[in-house]
Amino acid sequence: MTPSLIQFEQDGQRGVALLDDEGVAHLLNETASVYDLARQCLAEGTALADLAEARRGERVDLQSVRLLSPIDHPDDAHLLVSGTGLTHLGSAEGRDSMHKAAAAGTATDSMRMFLMGLEGGKSESGEGAQPEWFYKGDGSILVAPGEALVRPAFAGDGGEEPEIAGIYIIDDEGQPRRLGFALGNEFSDHVTEQVNYLWLAHSKLRPAALGPELLLGDLPDHVEGTSRILRGDEVVWEKPFVSGEANMSHTIANLEHHHFKNAPFRRPGDIHVHFFGTATLSYADGVTAQDGDRFEITAEPFRMPVSNALETGTPAPLAQAKAL
Repeated sequence: MTPSLIQFEQDGQRGVALLDDEGVAHLLNETASVYDLARQCLAEGTALADLAEARRGERVDLQSVRLLSPIDHPDDAHLLVSGTGLTHLGSAEGRDSMHKAAAAGTATDSMRMFLMGLEGGKSESGEGAQPEWFYKGDGSILVAPGEALVRPAFAGDGGEEPEIAGIYIIDDEGQPRRLGFALGNEFSDHVTEQVNYLWLAHSKLRPAALGPELLLGDLPDHVEGTSRILRGDEVVWEKPFVSGEANMSHTIANLEHHHFKNAPFRRPGDIHVHFFGTATLSYADGVTAQDGDRFEITAEPFRMPVSNALETGTPAPLAQAKAL
């Protein structure tokens, strides 16, 4: 299987482990973070997997450490979390039903956007159709494995979105360099989005969770997984999902191009976490997650789940700007 990198903390010290083909974790010597490892690779002109293998050391018991998100940045402001929607075959169905036009037979903007990708998202001649794009936040919104996904008190709801995210660093010449892929829960507010499609931007300003693994190398063309909601020991909703280019209306290269064509997204040293979209939502099946429910997302070739409980935040006072 493809190796993965895992960040962890033990006794107040950070470390990185390499998960080998047999699922055994090995400490990377002299490595405190994936970001530091990636910067060293850029300086030496070395592949990430090769440098990780060269630093491979003793075994690590992942049950005895605190797992961290597989990527972060020393300064949260230099990590951008974003994503694309309507990128998967079948992904328009749930969205379209939420935004049905009043006039019978009129295609919604969601359906038109999906059809643009279906017809031109996998262009063989170069640039393909432009996908939907949204901003989620900076590095502070990433929730570590096992920690709660906190929906703001003002949110309409908090619903899972099982997705794969590309993880990138920008090199000193402004070239995006893909570090690998992570399984994630993009997490969104579908009630707010349903009020008006123009509130999609608001609905995405929520935390997001990544699973522990940064999968090195290429993503398989076909990825199968399961998304479920647990209420105590009871599974209240469960559904399979698929991802990978074989199940998408866009190529990953096209999604990357339309993100990184924007010059501010090519600032040297920055990290980008870019979600690729999904076609499977519990909200589309009429399910509403409750506080204490646990979202669990699994998919091969990732060997560890994305697992986070839902929690509602404390109401905040009216946010008012004051003259200086």
